[in-house]
Amino acid sequence: MTINCKGNLIDLNIPKVMGILNITPDSFFDGGRYRDEKAILDKTDQMLIGGATFIDVGAYSSRPGAPHVPEGEELLRITPIVELLLKNFPDITLSIDTFRAKVARECLDRGAAMINDISAGKMDADMMATVGHYRVPYIMMHMKGTPQTMQYETAYKDLTNDILYYFSERIAAARASQINDIIVDPGFGFAKTVEQNYELLSKMDLLQCLELPILAGLSRKSMIYKILGTDAQGALNGTTALNMVALNRGANILRVHDVKEAMECIKLKQAIL
Repeated sequence: MTINCKGNLIDLNIPKVMGILNITPDSFFDGGRYRDEKAILDKTDQMLIGGATFIDVGAYSSRPGAPHVPEGEELLRITPIVELLLKNFPDITLSIDTFRAKVARECLDRGAAMINDISAGKMDADMMATVGHYRVPYIMMHMKGTPQTMQYETAYKDLTNDILYYFSERIAAARASQINDIIVDPGFGFAKTVEQNYELLSKMDLLQCLELPILAGLSRKSMIYKILGTDAQGALNGTTALNMVALNRGANILRVHDVKEAMECIKLKQAIL
């Protein structure tokens, strides 16, 4: 199971880590932490040294109820960072966390390698055609509504079956747009209650029927800290525990704030195998 990133075939049969670089002022965990160039470069260097295969850059906070950010503002935030990272880390495999086709185009033109879309093309009708044009890998996530409304859209007939149906429809649309490399993200925390998140995690192996790589984004989310009675700052140990569960359920990519700890999960999982 491989994906092609700028001519490099990345083997996902051994799980990989995607490090999160939020450059938003209001992200739920690290909002506002990486505003100056030194902090951004230091964090990126730390994640690459820690073993991250991908760095995922986002300039639009998708936490529940986050304020809407205009397209122009997102572009102003993200394009200089893409240029900065590729200048200082020429071999970096850069993922762009956006649901907007124009943002995707501007970042891919500057050398980004893949697109991570929380809406699976539902929030911008041009997104899939754009990704297909550039022939880059596409991460499509399950979500209902928008970041502003998703916490009110948690009704399902059958959670897992509904998500599988959603992906079958979105995968067909992606294939029609000539997207070759697709990764599915079940969307923990997006339009799902705490209980639904754990139901989904317990059945995540069912997503393997799609025969595509699976990305698990559990890092420091409220589904962890609400159970443990802590907050995002205190959710690292819980994140590590659930990352191992996700690996056991078939995750090929762990999207995390804490790369070293996620890599340790993968190394121990591989030792068991």
